[in-house]
Amino acid sequence: MIKTILVVGASGYVGSHLVPELANSGYQVKATGRNLKLLQKRGWSSIPNIELVELDLNQNTDLRPLLSDVDAVFFLVHGMNHGHDFIDFELDAARHFSQALKLSKVKRVIYLGALQSVKGYSKHLAARKATGEILRESGIPITELRAGIIIGPGSAAFEVMRDYIYNLPVMLTPKWVKSHSSPIALRNVLHYLLELLRFTPSRHQIMDVAGPEQLSYESQMRQLGRLIGKNVHFIPLPFLPISVAAYWLKFITSVPTNIARALVGGLRFDLPADGSAIQSLIPQYLLTYEEAVKETLRHETEVVRSSVWGFDPDALARWQPGYGYYPKQAGYTLKTDASAEQLWRQIQLIGGKEGYFYANSLWRIREWLDHLIGGNALTRFRRDPHTLELGDQVDSWKVINIEPYRFLSLLFGMKAPGLGRLEFTIEDKGEYREVDIRAWWHPAGFSGLLYWFTMMPAHLFIFRGMTHALVKRCKAKAQEGKSVTL
Repeated sequence: MIKTILVVGASGYVGSHLVPELANSGYQVKATGRNLKLLQKRGWSSIPNIELVELDLNQNTDLRPLLSDVDAVFFLVHGMNHGHDFIDFELDAARHFSQALKLSKVKRVIYLGALQSVKGYSKHLAARKATGEILRESGIPITELRAGIIIGPGSAAFEVMRDYIYNLPVMLTPKWVKSHSSPIALRNVLHYLLELLRFTPSRHQIMDVAGPEQLSYESQMRQLGRLIGKNVHFIPLPFLPISVAAYWLKFITSVPTNIARALVGGLRFDLPADGSAIQSLIPQYLLTYEEAVKETLRHETEVVRSSVWGFDPDALARWQPGYGYYPKQAGYTLKTDASAEQLWRQIQLIGGKEGYFYANSLWRIREWLDHLIGGNALTRFRRDPHTLELGDQVDSWKVINIEPYRFLSLLFGMKAPGLGRLEFTIEDKGEYREVDIRAWWHPAGFSGLLYWFTMMPAHLFIFRGMTHALVKRCKAKAQEGKSVTL
């Protein structure tokens, strides 16, 4: 009988939805991710039958303690966000885990892979297939489900198409928009995954998961455009290289560029699917593409109704359909010998008469621009000049999350095409502290993306100066620092 389940890749799209479903079904769940803080932001720490574990499979870690009491594993890891060498990253992780499985008492593994093209080559699809082959080398029964586009809020492939429609009045389309796939609703995928735990396979299995329709990407985007009230205009350019189309993804979509490029690389080919095998094993009603999209649009606000935004009513009220699901980000991280207490004391002084520690003239220009378009950024306000509390108004900002000596999150209150926040993070690394100042931005369509890229040089300049100014105010030494943009 399966009692304890390990979800490897719990911070990813499917994993983040699967973990609470497993917990609600009564299983003991070990949820792993490469960044423990990201897992903690999911709000799972308070659920008694969920254990959060930091796990980087590309580190030479002994996995025996992790697998010692595990009955079943969901392997949901991919390396698309790692960059150009994501295949090596992904396959090394699979090899490490497969070797550990050989020495474990795990009864079964369920791996979510990708549909395969009958012709042509995609790095992303090839890596998905090879991962399954490596896991099967463990000798433990592997059930590999192969899926195409999953329709749900936050699904990278779906969000790329959605951003295209919201952000481009006219699309210059390469020939891949004529390729076909079988999109499936997230709800249907989760049901298959949960129900598979009721079976005890004695051999390896590979099954396609597919929705009830085979549709071209052009047809999917046209239907999506109709459902969100956007006219979709295509200008076919059949000889447009996929590399050129992928280059513009950074400017068109809020989906992380590395993921978007890897996915688009797999869109060039038809991805046929036959879901009859798993459907006969686990019968369920399969949502049509239109039904799945409608359900997704009803859950658009999930991204802002979360602990990341402090469940703040102002953030929820300002969220609008068409805002990018994934945020853009820019910031600066600096190492220092200043104590967390010293840094926190200075961070709490932000706004009001103190200003913003660095380049205050640029902050004032931005406030005047807000005033000229009807905003109230010129109104300077602080409840207390020395301390901050949750819900405090700081000039045009609002405190939506605060952890003393560790973290401060401010909701952006000026007029702009999108929704944003500014975060200050302090990490105690023992021999040094790391202070990070970062802006997060969910763009509102093309104008929101244009605003973001226009402001990015100023952001990087200001945040670098702010981190150094904070350390200087602590009378401490600054060590190495780096800018971060995504």
